[in-house]
Amino acid sequence: MNVITSPDNRIYKGASQLKLKKHRDELSQYLIEGTNLIREALAEGGTIKTLILSEDYGRYRDATGNATSAEALAIAKEAEFEAERAGAPIIVLTSQLFRKLSDTETPQGIMAVVEKKKYSEAEFFGSASATNLIVLDRLQDPGNIGTILRTADAAGYMGAILLKGTADIYSPKIVRAAAGSLFRLPVFMTETPEQTIRLLRNYNKKMICTTLDTDHYYYDVNLAQDAAVIIGNEGNGVCNEFIKDSDLQVKIPMEGTIESLNAAVAAGILMYESVRQRHKNVL
Repeated sequence: MNVITSPDNRIYKGASQLKLKKHRDELSQYLIEGTNLIREALAEGGTIKTLILSEDYGRYRDATGNATSAEALAIAKEAEFEAERAGAPIIVLTSQLFRKLSDTETPQGIMAVVEKKKYSEAEFFGSASATNLIVLDRLQDPGNIGTILRTADAAGYMGAILLKGTADIYSPKIVRAAAGSLFRLPVFMTETPEQTIRLLRNYNKKMICTTLDTDHYYYDVNLAQDAAVIIGNEGNGVCNEFIKDSDLQVKIPMEGTIESLNAAVAAGILMYESVRQRHKNVL
């Protein structure tokens, strides 16, 4: 297999374009990088459109500083097999070109272009047995967004609704922070709060907003099922439309002069309260 040495190579240029949101949107594709995300893509049926290796992949170090393990090499072989079976190109880059394409400080020598998973309204609301979902109201911080998606996945939520204005979940930082959850957790995009509210009403979801202006603590309300937990923008919180039409407004107790928590922390507290209540009801 020839090693690509020129940044003008057609496939390399196509992969490089995916660093920009407009090209990710146009092509409905994004980049994943590292052994763990490649493994998740293979395990969850992700569609690899291009497999990209560094010429010295076997000599790279993983995130802990260890040399590429036999397991990692086996995952690369499996990815090659799946790419070949699907007719997807496999390219090998010089280490210099690979580092230029990489979005990490310590690249592991393997990445892939994968296809976005898209869900219709019927697929999103009817594809899972779980009934709770998370709603992201124009969040911007990649770490917050990725962590919330990963937590929703771990908490057994049916999916996430993302309002227009939320940062692109297929950006490299969010993809890494989500740690493979994008292959499992259905996501659905909406344009406005009004559209989102109509959908939640149509599917009998209770809208739960966090606000300081309430007497209800999150552990005093029923979050076990059919709850849509709405997490607001880091600077402005949940928008007025959601607060006005919400079924329940809750707050998280805080001592001292602290007025708010990090969005991902608050989301995690509420989502795992629903897990606690669900398990309590089962027991």
